[in-house]
Amino acid sequence: MIIVQTPLRISLAGGGTDIREFYSREPGMVVNMTIDKYVFVIVKERFDEKIYINYSKKEICDSVDEIQHELVREAMRKTGVTSGVEITTLADIPSEGSGLGSSSSVTVGLLNALYMYQGEQVTAERLAREACEIEIDICGKPIGKQDQYIAAYGGVRFIKFNPDETVEVEKLPLTDAQLRKLGSNLLLFYTGKTRKSAEVLSEQKERMRKGENIEYLRKIKELVIPMKEAILKGDYDAIGELLHLNWMYKRQLASKITDPEIDELYERALAAGALGGKISGAGGGGFLLLYVPRHKQDAVREELKELRELPFLIERDGSKVIFNMRRYPSR
Repeated sequence: MIIVQTPLRISLAGGGTDIREFYSREPGMVVNMTIDKYVFVIVKERFDEKIYINYSKKEICDSVDEIQHELVREAMRKTGVTSGVEITTLADIPSEGSGLGSSSSVTVGLLNALYMYQGEQVTAERLAREACEIEIDICGKPIGKQDQYIAAYGGVRFIKFNPDETVEVEKLPLTDAQLRKLGSNLLLFYTGKTRKSAEVLSEQKERMRKGENIEYLRKIKELVIPMKEAILKGDYDAIGELLHLNWMYKRQLASKITDPEIDELYERALAAGALGGKISGAGGGGFLLLYVPRHKQDAVREELKELRELPFLIERDGSKVIFNMRRYPSR
């Protein structure tokens, strides 16, 4: 049995520039980080040759080609595992439409677990690259690359996406005290809405193909280096201001990124003391991320008391094996 733990993520700046329609024109860049909320993938050898898959549904298949869960199917094809396994995925939060990168964490976790099941330990770069191949190239999802890379690497990272498809990943060297300080000023609230990111991102990508949105994405990109510098310098209130600017630009990218209900929640949070924030992920629902100075947090919590808060800490590690017991030789 192999158990892999893969973190979820929060994007702080640059989201949208990691989509091929943008970075094929000019480099994209993001600052994002992983949190201590996880997707778990369990792979267990079976006595028979069947494939059992457990998620929100249960599948029992005789071959990889029969599998309906496309991420499991393509991860098995990629890693060469063909039969005689039971695969289970579990998540700490709603697994679809959260805006915390859960589908990419599932893909990275599946690859990590299935490679380890084969007795092969692979690099974070390979996990991220192959997860992008599965989600973007094979499954055709209209998403970017940042979720796969931060899930594989973990921590707080500056990531650059080049037109030649290479990706540069830079770890921000923060102490434990700096990580605690940064995380203590960020709050996550669940809006109660989930949405498929494809609905938002398909419109966004189509507008990019037509040459629209490029200027807004360039404005979003211009916030990335200041965000990186604010984190490294400990200028934490600047992070809130940059988040606010990022959200003002991001909401222009597609019609479904926000709605009157989300706008009202955000304005109430600002009035109560938040300095900035954004809907995590593609937008349209999921989790509302807010930067709130410590002395204002009780007021913001009271103002948004109808929403469920998700307490979190920043996670240093990316996808990793937390249990490895191979009872039989791999097939």
